[in-house]
Amino acid sequence: MSDDEHILISLEPRHAENILAGRKTVELRRRPMNVKVGATVWIYAKRPVGSIIGCAKVRNIHLQAPSTLWRKFGPVSGISRADFFAYFEGVAQATALELSECRRLGSSLTLESLRQFNASFHPPQFFARLKAGTPLMTAICSPS
Repeated sequence: MSDDEHILISLEPRHAENILAGRKTVELRRRPMNVKVGATVWIYAKRPVGSIIGCAKVRNIHLQAPSTLWRKFGPVSGISRADFFAYFEGVAQATALELSECRRLGSSLTLESLRQFNASFHPPQFFARLKAGTPLMTAICSPS
């Protein structure tokens, strides 16, 4: 395993599936994310799936006004214009992680299996950094 940056994000299952299917190529966040271009983003699909199902690379990071992000990424955001602007209501600067190299894991890692490697594991609310060499990171990066 390399020393590349790895993060874990939690998504609604529909958004996770849209990313892995290539219909959604940006992950939108209301707050800035201190993540590097090239980082690996591990995708945890929230319940009822409750599993890490895939990953992607951060191609680029955009911190701009929501209206600018909509013009750039509306068609690949995975949500309607109304939902987009409702999500970003009251936010002057929004974040879009532009994703590439999306791939589905051969077998997903369930919440229960993740807790076998880290008993206190909880899916992140915003995002979590994954540290190299930990049992959890080793489990996630194992060939599937």
